[in-house]
Amino acid sequence: MLFNGSFNTDCPLRQKIREFYRIDEQIAVDHILPLAEVNVGARSRAWERARKMAVQIRKDESGNGAIDALLKEYTLSSEEGVVLMCLAEALLRVPDKHTQDALIRDKISQGQWNSHLGSSDSLFVNASSWGLLITGTMVNYADKRKKESFGLLKQIVGRLGEPVIRKSMNYAMKIMGKQFVMGDTIIAATERAADKEQQGYVYSFDMLGEGARTMNDADKYFKAYQEAIDAIGDVARATGKDDPRKVPGISVKLSAIHPRYEFIHKERVMAEIVPKLKALCLQAKSYNIGLTVDAEESERLDISLDIIEAV
Repeated sequence: MLFNGSFNTDCPLRQKIREFYRIDEQIAVDHILPLAEVNVGARSRAWERARKMAVQIRKDESGNGAIDALLKEYTLSSEEGVVLMCLAEALLRVPDKHTQDALIRDKISQGQWNSHLGSSDSLFVNASSWGLLITGTMVNYADKRKKESFGLLKQIVGRLGEPVIRKSMNYAMKIMGKQFVMGDTIIAATERAADKEQQGYVYSFDMLGEGARTMNDADKYFKAYQEAIDAIGDVARATGKDDPRKVPGISVKLSAIHPRYEFIHKERVMAEIVPKLKALCLQAKSYNIGLTVDAEESERLDISLDIIEAV
């Protein structure tokens, strides 16, 4: 047995959560569907509010039509959309050219880009689809695992094209990344968010890609969170608003500050994560900014609640 303790608890709510863990989907739907019912008046108000929000968003984003059209064509429901999102998140964080080339080759070669040719009214999107189609062909030429399938000329074209493709993809991913990532650093992110904050927006800043594999990783991410809280705290104080609901905050991932954040390591996790999270919470409190513990995989919910309760 990996766990010799009891799964029963004195807390009725926690016990109910444990009993509902991985229950049949139909049972879950039958249980929560009645709770989702709303009256006609409330539904009408929600619809009108959503309509106004959509109209305002389209008005605010009027200068980003090309990127919006591209994201509409390559949605996350398509394989090609997932490929582009993976590249947008990962490519700019890959430090060396060789690995960047391998990542581009692996991802771009998976897409069926020809299925998107001419399917959009946007010239930019259609040109991008052609570019991705040609890129997918050229990166195949440069794949050493497939060199026997291509002649010498195609292999040369592939190798010569890699630096151009790499630079182009990096530039494209920077443009796409701005739709989802506020900045490469917390300072850049807070500076970019300043204009929207003047309009009443409030941000909870997160760091992409965190997930400790070693204690050195965990220490590095913990320090990064501390530095981010200081930066966000300075911005919050500068606003003169002493209210965590009206100033930016931070989101913390528990898996970033411990490499063995798993239920089977509960004793170690409770002994080592709780002091770290408490320190971050107290640091955030000193600036009077919000700190959110990010939700993670469902199997970590129970231990997350234990940690939050202990803090």
